Amino acid sequence: MRLCAWYLYGEKHRGYALNPVANFHLQNGSVMWRINWMADTSPRGIAASCGMMVNYRYFLEGTASNSAAYLGTKQIKASEQVLSLVSQFQKNSKL
Repeated sequence: MRLCAWYLYGEKHRGYALNPVANFHLQNGSVMWRINWMADTSPRGIAASCGMMVNYRYFLEGTASNSAAYLGTKQIKASEQVLSLVSQFQKNSKL
């Protein structure tokens, strides 16, 4: 889960999220809300993402500012759960 959080939050292409689905939702002003363990246990889900799924949450009052921040300064808005996983990854990673 820590590696998944880092991949979605920390891995970038030209400053934007490397994952195309994450990039889509973040451009539209969402918050990277929650990473769910074994949420997709179909063969395709296991092969594509080890069964993990991500919830992106849209707070209507914040979508415009979140989108502007992401597109302008490449800042990703994320929940405490996601940021905690990212922090844990950074503490334990040799990358």
